[in-house]
Amino acid sequence: MSIVQAAFGRFKQTVTAYAGDAALMRAAVSACANVIVADGEVAGAEFEAALKGMLADPILEKGYDSLMLEEELYDGIGRARTRAGRMQNIHFMEAVADRPAEQRQSVFLIAADVADFEGISPSEHRALTEVATALGLDRDALLA
Repeated sequence: MSIVQAAFGRFKQTVTAYAGDAALMRAAVSACANVIVADGEVAGAEFEAALKGMLADPILEKGYDSLMLEEELYDGIGRARTRAGRMQNIHFMEAVADRPAEQRQSVFLIAADVADFEGISPSEHRALTEVATALGLDRDALLA
């Protein structure tokens, strides 16, 4: 890749970050929502961990404030309560499967931190496997 292409790529990423990357945001929200709902209960601490993780992502932090992410996360959790909604969340994750590995890994790791808040339960492991599959990632390598 030439220096010009690399510079243009960084510029494009910066502009996208400030404009708000809706696909990346929906993928992160959906991954967190599916993990939060996986064990059958929605813990406030998991919700807070999800928000904190998303706000730590440089692209999401520049494009969205915490109130916007909270609203999206509530919607994602609402979807995750049904099979059809969980599938919609998976489709939101699959929409970023062609993105750079760094962005996809960030989405997965935010969800993994949510799952690991009180230890990853078997149902959360299954949800993380679905997240990793949708993003085209190796779950075990990222959890190691």
